[in-house]
Amino acid sequence: MRNVYKVLAYLVAILVAVQSAMAVWGDSGLNKWIAEGGVLDKSVSESGEAPFPEVLGLVVHGLNGKIVIPIVALLLLMSSFWAKVDGAVRAAALVLLLVVLQIGFGTFSGSLPLVGAVHGVNALLLFVVALHAARRPAAAVAAPEPHPVARG
Repeated sequence: MRNVYKVLAYLVAILVAVQSAMAVWGDSGLNKWIAEGGVLDKSVSESGEAPFPEVLGLVVHGLNGKIVIPIVALLLLMSSFWAKVDGAVRAAALVLLLVVLQIGFGTFSGSLPLVGAVHGVNALLLFVVALHAARRPAAAVAAPEPHPVARG
């Protein structure tokens, strides 16, 4: 179960990196499309058609962030109970908490654009905490066991 925990923690970090790439890819496509004369208004979302190919990045960002990462983070927390690694439950719970906050920040950034900045910073924090969680099993193996002192 230790390896499952480690793989899930690394998977969260990888998915956060994918999130970043997809958001920037979609945003870059949007900027190019607007520079070429595209107009972004409500009619674009109501048309049901992809206005530019890079919109797929924004779709992946939304689905990955609202469905895939929360599921993986929940599985990470569940596996942490059986991983037998010191601090694994606490690290996995922190990952899940940051994911929940990330979803909230992403949701409210449409109404309060400054929250989008917090969304970006929280993503970096989530990435680091997921990497820290993934490295816990290796740190537990590398830490030497204290030798009992003979008392006489």
